[in-house]
Amino acid sequence: SRLHFLSVSLFLWDITQKGYEKKRTKLLAPFIIQPPAPPSSSGHAPPPSNASRYRERRSKRSHRNGGTRDDRYRSDIHTEAVQAALAKHKEEKMALPMPTKRRSTYVQSPINTRTPPGSLTLQKHNSNFQAPPSLQSPEAWINRSVQGSSTSSSASSTMSHGEPKPAQAQPQYKPQYQPLYQPHDSSAAAVTNMLAHSRIGVPVNSRVSTKIQQLLNTLKRPKRPELSEFFTDDSEEIVEVPQPDPNTPKPEGRQIIPVKGEPLGVVSNWPPALQAALARWGATQGKSPALTALDITGKPLYTLTYGKLWSRSVKLAYTLLHKLGTKNEQILKPGDRVALVYPNSDPGMFWVAFYGCLLAEVIPVPIEVPLSRKDAGISQLGFLLGSCSVGLALTSEICLKGLPKTPTGEILQFKGWPRMKWVVTDSKYLTKPGKDWQPHIPTANTDTAYIEYKASKDGTVVGVAVSKVAMLTHCQALTQACNYCEGETMVNVLDFKKEMGLWHGVLTAVMNRIHTISVPYAVMKACPLSWVQRVHIHRARVALVKCRDLHWAMMAHREQRDTSFTSLRMLIVADGANPWSVSSCDAFLNVFQSHGLKPEVICPCAASPEALTVAIRRPGVPGAPLPARAILSMTGLSHGVIRVNTEDKNSALTVQDVGHVMPGALMCIVKPDGPPQLCKTDEIGEIIINSRAGGTMYYGLPGLTKNTFEVIPVNSNGVPIGEIPFVRSGLLGFVGPGSLIFVVGKIEGLLMVSGRRHNADDLVATALAVEPVKTVYRGRIAVFSVTVFYDERVVIVAEQRPDASEEDSFQWMSRVLQAIDSIHQVGLYCLALVPANTLPKTPLGGIHISDAKQFFLEGSLHPCNILMCPHTCVTNLPKPRQKQPVGPASVMVGNLVAGKRIAQAAGRDLGMIDDQDLIRKHQYLAEALQWRAQSDPDHVLFVLLNAKGMTVCTATCVQLHKRAEKIAAALMEKGSINTGENVVLLYPPGIDLIAAFYGCLYAGCVPVNVRPPHPQNLAATLPTVRMIIDVSRAACILTTQNLTRILRSKEAAASVNIKTWPTIIDTDDLPRRRPPQIYKPPTAEMIAYLDFSVSTTGMLTGVKISHAAISALCRSIKLQCELYSSRQIAICLDPYCGLGFVLWCLASVYSGHQSILIPPFELESSVSLWLTTLSQYRIRDTFCSYSVMELCTKGLGTQTDLLKARGVNLSCVRSCVVIAEERPRLALSHSFSKLFKDVGLSSRAVSTAFGSRVNLAVCLQGTTGPDPCTVYVDMKSLRHDRVRLVERGAPQSLPLMESGKILPGVRVIIVNPETKGPLGDSHLGEIWVHSPHNSSGYYTIYGEEGLQADHFNTKLSFGDPQTLWARTGYLGFVKRTELLDASGDRHDALFVVGSLDETLELRGLRYHPIDIEISVSRAHRSIAESAVFTWTNLLVVVSELCGSEQDALDLVPLITNVVLEEHHLIVGVVVIVDPGVIPINSRGEKQRMHLRDSFLADQLDPIYVAYNM
Repeated sequence: SRLHFLSVSLFLWDITQKGYEKKRTKLLAPFIIQPPAPPSSSGHAPPPSNASRYRERRSKRSHRNGGTRDDRYRSDIHTEAVQAALAKHKEEKMALPMPTKRRSTYVQSPINTRTPPGSLTLQKHNSNFQAPPSLQSPEAWINRSVQGSSTSSSASSTMSHGEPKPAQAQPQYKPQYQPLYQPHDSSAAAVTNMLAHSRIGVPVNSRVSTKIQQLLNTLKRPKRPELSEFFTDDSEEIVEVPQPDPNTPKPEGRQIIPVKGEPLGVVSNWPPALQAALARWGATQGKSPALTALDITGKPLYTLTYGKLWSRSVKLAYTLLHKLGTKNEQILKPGDRVALVYPNSDPGMFWVAFYGCLLAEVIPVPIEVPLSRKDAGISQLGFLLGSCSVGLALTSEICLKGLPKTPTGEILQFKGWPRMKWVVTDSKYLTKPGKDWQPHIPTANTDTAYIEYKASKDGTVVGVAVSKVAMLTHCQALTQACNYCEGETMVNVLDFKKEMGLWHGVLTAVMNRIHTISVPYAVMKACPLSWVQRVHIHRARVALVKCRDLHWAMMAHREQRDTSFTSLRMLIVADGANPWSVSSCDAFLNVFQSHGLKPEVICPCAASPEALTVAIRRPGVPGAPLPARAILSMTGLSHGVIRVNTEDKNSALTVQDVGHVMPGALMCIVKPDGPPQLCKTDEIGEIIINSRAGGTMYYGLPGLTKNTFEVIPVNSNGVPIGEIPFVRSGLLGFVGPGSLIFVVGKIEGLLMVSGRRHNADDLVATALAVEPVKTVYRGRIAVFSVTVFYDERVVIVAEQRPDASEEDSFQWMSRVLQAIDSIHQVGLYCLALVPANTLPKTPLGGIHISDAKQFFLEGSLHPCNILMCPHTCVTNLPKPRQKQPVGPASVMVGNLVAGKRIAQAAGRDLGMIDDQDLIRKHQYLAEALQWRAQSDPDHVLFVLLNAKGMTVCTATCVQLHKRAEKIAAALMEKGSINTGENVVLLYPPGIDLIAAFYGCLYAGCVPVNVRPPHPQNLAATLPTVRMIIDVSRAACILTTQNLTRILRSKEAAASVNIKTWPTIIDTDDLPRRRPPQIYKPPTAEMIAYLDFSVSTTGMLTGVKISHAAISALCRSIKLQCELYSSRQIAICLDPYCGLGFVLWCLASVYSGHQSILIPPFELESSVSLWLTTLSQYRIRDTFCSYSVMELCTKGLGTQTDLLKARGVNLSCVRSCVVIAEERPRLALSHSFSKLFKDVGLSSRAVSTAFGSRVNLAVCLQGTTGPDPCTVYVDMKSLRHDRVRLVERGAPQSLPLMESGKILPGVRVIIVNPETKGPLGDSHLGEIWVHSPHNSSGYYTIYGEEGLQADHFNTKLSFGDPQTLWARTGYLGFVKRTELLDASGDRHDALFVVGSLDETLELRGLRYHPIDIEISVSRAHRSIAESAVFTWTNLLVVVSELCGSEQDALDLVPLITNVVLEEHHLIVGVVVIVDPGVIPINSRGEKQRMHLRDSFLADQLDPIYVAYNM
């Protein structure tokens, strides 16, 4: 029975939760069997240290002083709840990898140059609440989680703070946090093994790989709530809404009955209109004080009497109506809207302006003073003025002087504002009306009296129109509810321009001849106790405050004598509807009860701009019991249901009532979303009001008005309950016992996450209960949600103190994550800390949430710390794809049944060799050159240009032949080279390289073409040269004099062993000798040369090219491009491998056309060189690389007019072919075509070629045949290895351009890379090629035949098992188009999608890095380039930052968002680096594997690394 009595006491709030716990424990103590105490090492507890005694003393003293915590959001229960939630993690392991930051990323400005927000609250913060001593630095727990890493801690702190910290002895206490997940084999050996067996040898002590391991450990923690099963839809990958949980609490009560307020009494002397009340007091009580304004120090500045207020208002009304325009045409007429622009510190001018407008019957629209163009919400304010058709603004002289001006002295035109005429209303500028003029004061009617602005959740500002009768009725209702008496004194701390400050302090005050003392925000900042002193000095009966003012007064209170609340009969708490106001009211009462504050005078109320005052607690009778409070379950609240919390006190919300409904009003609770259906008695809903004292419309916005001001509630069957319209208040709440109204939040602060409602204020309270004293500013926290991947995601942004360390911040952020997860059962998506004073502010110091959200989404928030946790909260990803094993025969049969053809295509026939063509008799290129030297010796084959476009060197057939002979002789004599040995050619792009190549063929040795090392970067480029020389086992090096010097220099010796170079022959100055004979190979299948190249995956591969392959390839190109002796082509390519080398060195000798050679490096000093050459020589066919195209696009994009003026004309260009081994870069090709269209370039000219290691040229756009076509494919299907064509502009569509026409003699087929069976038209597969110019195989020292056979001579597992195919290693598909080729058949187009080696297998789907990278590059203007790769199932995104380093952390959420939205993947690690860090090869392709190795070996020097936990 005693326990029952205790529970009742708690429910009725007779005792606190803490007291209840204490008494209950004491009561049950005799009945609990104590377990035997564990043996202690020392017999007694250690005495408390001096520090703890000091803390205890300080905390007692500060408690007596009202505490230093933010009591707006303080509740002992809640703080305990947070501590208990955090303690849950005490025994678990928690390994959160701390972000890595370059020190310069966030340089704090000196503390003394900042003005910390809410600086008055800082006086005692640091002295009292300190972080619990049981929290180690994050490094300590990171270090513990992976014992295999000895460098993690030190490396992290060194990296984060620029200097290593001295080692400190670890105190002997149990850490509060340990890793959440402890792997079974987390010993050093296990970690070492794991790293040792990964594909690349990353050193075990690598800090990055350690952090990734910790990240993986955090991901193994089970997600809450549990994932429901998602289906995999093969045709459409749609995210399905999870099935509702059967255990979800549901409302069980009966339907609510509308609640009626008491009748509005009729008092005989109430005025017929508010202006009439002012006229009455002005005439009869002229000396009676109406308003006292305070100066910045809090002392009275002036007092405005009712007589003065009346006379000045009449003067202003007369001036507005008669003195603003000409005599015949006045600017203002009754009913026009006028903006009132007055600062918060000048209430007198505002009162005069407001009542002057009412007397002139124009409609005042009070707004904030615009301070600059960058004010938060300034353009939205312009939208309000526009929608209200405001063209005139009233202001004071001082305010007008302070407004921002143009250099000519005019008022600045603010963004989004209509043109405004500014009128100064100071007395000296007003005209006194004649005795015969009196203002017209009609009885209150439904015309609009004033318009109050309201900012909505999305930042838009709308004007709520209040009619004259509603204004009067509202004043009467407030007078009755608050029992206002004539001549009372009121202290108003609220903004007098809107809401409660206007309704009570300006309107109702005048109606009842109340003396108002206005305390502006600036005074409160300087002297937070000023309002308390004013109550004492003026013996005020009523005070209008917010929870913030209660908190500030407590903070500043030091037992002052001039503090007495005995006169106060009503302390109206304007934001009492905030559920956390109960803590502020209790704490304030606790401190000031000894100063005469009575518990029954505290009157919380609920109000909204649309419904005006909804409910207010009436002043109580002394000694009467205080109303009960509701202790509600947060879980129930999140489902919109009222459940009294009895079990888990950690997730309870205590709310106080806001009194009864206003007199004369009718109230209902309806469902906040969907039709306005009445709620049940135990259901949370939106409060709607029917009253004469409410707003009438959103001015100028009839559509919005209907949904808010004309709501007819319906019952559960959808039938309206009556015909009277209600107004939505935007408040969420319920009706408690005795018809008391309880408010639990606002619609605006509602975050709907996975179908559950969370209140932003509740999340703020939880974050503040984590004791953020050292880390963030209280009251400077923004909570909002962003829509990412079909659901709302919670984001918290707080302002960080300048003196907070990285570890403190990270630790606080980690604890906030845990607390919110435990108490609210919702995962945070992002937690960001920004520097002090950088969040957008509202005029009275709050945070402008919608602007903060906008900054976050557009990447201009500039956080100094950020933590993304997508793995916790993104629980609606589709189920990973399970691949079904389907055999090749089944696929073939399926295609036949579906009527699909096998995906294959072929170029035209190479044709029979024509006997008349003499060149055909020479199947070797060396013989072709000899033949040309005899038959047409003076025909110029090659022309080499320099950066100025001048010809540096030319080579006729005979010159090239003789130069090749000299080199062959030198090889035989100096190099003692035997037939078939390999010779490295080390030349810059030019004719020497070509001569050396043919010299090798003449001498019977095998040339190996190698890019020379870069003189300025030997350390990076020379090792690659050395590697190729070693791998190819070259017997000799042919090079120039300059390069010989470099190879033997001291700088070279620093990178490689220069003593072991093979014989080096300088070919610059050779004696004129001829070889004894020119070598002729016995068979065309012998190797002609080796082609070495570094693939995008970082593999160095050399392929063998036979003499037969060279002839077949050159013949194929000749036929496709129609090359013959009288033709000129221009080549701007690197001539070191692939098709670039073939075009530079071989094709001209075979076909006889003239090649104009433009070395790409010359474009660095003269960007327009290539294009001016095309114009000057009237070139029809040109070949380039993507790097050259990009250089021209970026360098000449703005100079097309200049090119035109210089006479550049590209109309001659028939085909411009980009040589590449990748998917065509459509965006770059289109940009290039569009940019140079002005200088005559045809949009049809640009096309692409495709080659690979196994076949240097599969496709090449020729001169005949259809133009390259573009298709749009569905990216979701592509991830499933299917091709589904969609329309241009379809969501998730990917444009792909055809990779040129298939060359003559080439056949391609699309094959399943796993089963090696042919695929149908609609599937993505590996491109296999059959052609006479296929490479012969990989060149390997030990001859790994297995590898060679698999790639170069492989057979289909089903269908045509005889043909030998080469595997290109690229994924693509074939599509039969409607276009016709040269033979009149329908054209088969080949589309290359990407390299098979580079694809990322994630969640059972196949992703191409380029697609993710394109999305990432679009995420923010500061992202220059990006690259992605995976490691241990984590997706890593590396982005180059081209903007300021302070933008670095802005990129993290944007990159995570875009990858999640567009690719349904969660990014594991985001790395922000400097421009140029991502390695790119000579063909302009990203070297992602090199990047991955550098990242894991910690060699990138990143600006920031974010581990998305």
